[in-house]
Amino acid sequence: MISFFQTGAYNTRMFGNMTREKIDSLFRNFVFGVEDSLVSTVGLLSGVAAAGEPSKTIILAGVVLIFVEAFSMGIGSLLSDNSVRELDNKEGIPLSRSLSGGVTMFVSYFITGFIPLAPYLFLSRDVAFPTSILASLVALALLGIFSARVAHISVVKKAIQMVVLGGSAIALGVLVGYVIN
Repeated sequence: MISFFQTGAYNTRMFGNMTREKIDSLFRNFVFGVEDSLVSTVGLLSGVAAAGEPSKTIILAGVVLIFVEAFSMGIGSLLSDNSVRELDNKEGIPLSRSLSGGVTMFVSYFITGFIPLAPYLFLSRDVAFPTSILASLVALALLGIFSARVAHISVVKKAIQMVVLGGSAIALGVLVGYVIN
């Protein structure tokens, strides 16, 4: 990944004394957490809804997924970042040096997971199904816009990329739900 410092996006007022490596790590974990949460959550919810399950089951599955996956992704980020640091140093590195990336992953995944879940909390299953997908696609487009603006690259291209790639995973969840049903 090209550091967004190379594109001139670095703002010392925004990031203070953080190193390039730290900012890149936080940015990567944020984008990964948001994207994975949107796609995984809406994919699961859509698949369960497409299989004809009642709203209560869809909501339960969504809440369990958000809690477990946010925690798992945060821990995974923490451990993988720590492992990469250990490759360079050949010694044990305290996990605390990798904590901010793991926390960023956890928080971004956890909060964003409620975007596709929210329609099922307030709408009938038949209305929530397309609303959840649409909300997730819009959120993916917004993530693409944000990430493109930070990196100073084409906003349209990045938004389309996020929607197409994320949308394909959503479509897979729906397809599996229909096939299993």
